[in-house]
Amino acid sequence: MPATPANPLNVAVFDLMHRPGEMREKSIDATASEAFGNAVIGVKAGAALHVEARLESLHDGILVTAEADAFVEGECIRCLDPISDTLRVDIAELFAYSEDEAFDYTVVDDHVDLEPLVRDAVVLALPFQPVCRPDCPGLDPETGEKLADDPDRKPAERIDPRWSALEGFQSDQTQD
Repeated sequence: MPATPANPLNVAVFDLMHRPGEMREKSIDATASEAFGNAVIGVKAGAALHVEARLESLHDGILVTAEADAFVEGECIRCLDPISDTLRVDIAELFAYSEDEAFDYTVVDDHVDLEPLVRDAVVLALPFQPVCRPDCPGLDPETGEKLADDPDRKPAERIDPRWSALEGFQSDQTQD
């Protein structure tokens, strides 16, 4: 059975445990083990992740403050063009020494696992409706053509079918 590679986001903290005031900074380059995001934009499996972390020992646990960069890909919700960008998120979380309902994360086997923190922070920071540019006009609702390709195009005038019976009616009266 081949050995599985160690997860670089699972950081050993045995040298910091139960030593309040001790601190260590760590720079981590990793890849996303699985895709995460929403239906329109997200991080693909195997995408590069970069984390600059500061680990501080406290009486209750290990405080992790970090900045994470993730490469995100998706499509514009207006014109469906592909978009990609690097997303930077800030993280601050306490990994408790003991399992308690007050803490979401705990130190397990002298390690803190930063992967769920990075994933949750990135997913929450993703745009709900990503666009390729703020003024993207989108697609023509009738033809499906990109409106940005022909900026001088005038939209077709549509008459409400409920008023079609009055289309030929013209008033002979003029108002003074």
